[in-house]
Amino acid sequence: MFDALRVLSLVAAAVAVLAVPAAADAPAYRAEFALSFLGITVARVDFDSHVDGDGYAVKGQVASAGLGAFFYDTHGTLTASGRFGDRVEAQAFRAEYSYNDKLTLVDIGFSDGNVVKVVNDPPLKKRGKDWVPIRAPDLKSVVDPVAATMIKADRLEDVCKGGARMFDGELRADLKLSFVKMGTMSVRGFDGPTVTCGLKFTPAAGYRKGRRSLQYLSTKSRIVVTFAQIGETGVYAPIYATIGTQIGTITVRARRFEALQAS
Repeated sequence: MFDALRVLSLVAAAVAVLAVPAAADAPAYRAEFALSFLGITVARVDFDSHVDGDGYAVKGQVASAGLGAFFYDTHGTLTASGRFGDRVEAQAFRAEYSYNDKLTLVDIGFSDGNVVKVVNDPPLKKRGKDWVPIRAPDLKSVVDPVAATMIKADRLEDVCKGGARMFDGELRADLKLSFVKMGTMSVRGFDGPTVTCGLKFTPAAGYRKGRRSLQYLSTKSRIVVTFAQIGETGVYAPIYATIGTQIGTITVRARRFEALQAS
């Protein structure tokens, strides 16, 4: 299932890191992203959300756009929730999307950092002998694709020390960040310091051995993610990213990264 659409879905989830806590009066944020391939916009991701220092939840919409909408019709919603402690701890993740009128649902439940529920609708297909199966230890101390790119740090300089064991409902992968550079970025609602990290992607389970797209992502792809702080929360989220694939580079760019006035 890890084809170009899967990559696009994961990238969309990866930038969907603005969060909603239980408290209704927590600060509100809005994030809008454009996904482009070879410089051509193919999708948009929009979020209205809130964040505080204790917990989070995410609600957003993803839709194909521009030339991408001409070749494929994709739209969907995703939600995620969890809490902040010594690390980001996922509690729930749900993605519902339609690809050329084919509906897909992924629903994951977590408890104490471990996966306790997985629903894929339609069910995943039977796999062959070259499939690396998911085993019980693979689903311990993991996070969903949204939580995987939320970094809680005392300083901007510490963001690239992070990493995560990510599970998206089928694939388990290890993500490891490394420092690239400090910088600044200006988009609607944000003008300030950023840190850019390299991201090492290593599939662990839930994939077919020898799949070229995964081999490329894990051995040859250059994945770079730029993080900015969400308000004054101490939580850092992607504001820009590039992902090298076999057929070209996917770019994720924030068009808006803004704190909203409380109503």
